[in-house]
Amino acid sequence: MTTPQSETPLADTAQRRGPHRMAVASGRVYFWQSASLWIGSAQGRTEWHAHHAHQLALALEGGFRFRTDRSSAWTDFDAAIVPSHCEHEFELDGPTVAHLFIEPESAEGRLLTRRYGALGVSALPQAAARQAAQHLLAAYRSHCDADAMKAAARTALGMLAGQTLANATTADGDPRVARALACIRERIRTPVSLADAAAAAALSPSRFRHLFVQETGTSFRAYLLWLRINVAIESAMNGASWTEAAHEAGFADSSHLTRTHRRMFGIEPTALPRQ
Repeated sequence: MTTPQSETPLADTAQRRGPHRMAVASGRVYFWQSASLWIGSAQGRTEWHAHHAHQLALALEGGFRFRTDRSSAWTDFDAAIVPSHCEHEFELDGPTVAHLFIEPESAEGRLLTRRYGALGVSALPQAAARQAAQHLLAAYRSHCDADAMKAAARTALGMLAGQTLANATTADGDPRVARALACIRERIRTPVSLADAAAAAALSPSRFRHLFVQETGTSFRAYLLWLRINVAIESAMNGASWTEAAHEAGFADSSHLTRTHRRMFGIEPTALPRQ
């Protein structure tokens, strides 16, 4: 996500706009670079949404369901991957659940793309998913600290990616885009232009724009929005008002932030916990 060391609590918050909206009861959120773990109990249904990250959903207790077509029936899962930019709706009945969000251009994201593809929601391998879920649930129940919880998340991610993440590299990504991504992340709380990122990559803006889409699967502007929504979430979790968080992250106002959050996560930001 945005900063490598961030932990925020989920605590007794709910979205009350209707009986099928998501309600988060308890849990924790852990952020590290290019990824996050959301773990706890929830109940309800999201709105239709899509996000830049791959999403690995694991039912630690119980189950859940997805659909990717508004006219189709729901499909039940106990472990599933939602690929980057796949529009979907999510529903669950209150089990303990873990969501790993992994940016597809990261080393871990590339491993997931190679293993599962990017065509739609699909079940994760049963044995690996069960092992990962048990590992996360044990860590969660032990009330371990943030570093241990993030280590558990990376271990679970390695089980699902089919490779030890310590051996994963970004060697198969273009180093010019990697330099640009580092520049963007470093400057995300300030205005960052396409020209700035292209200069970091030592490319012309037109060439960089094309290469960026090729490497990340999204446009430069959409990627900035993805990073900024997470900056805003972190800021609000650390005590800022949503208006303050919106301005810190570069949104015009809290309404712009709210619309973006609903489009990417299927819930309004006020449904999220506050520290």
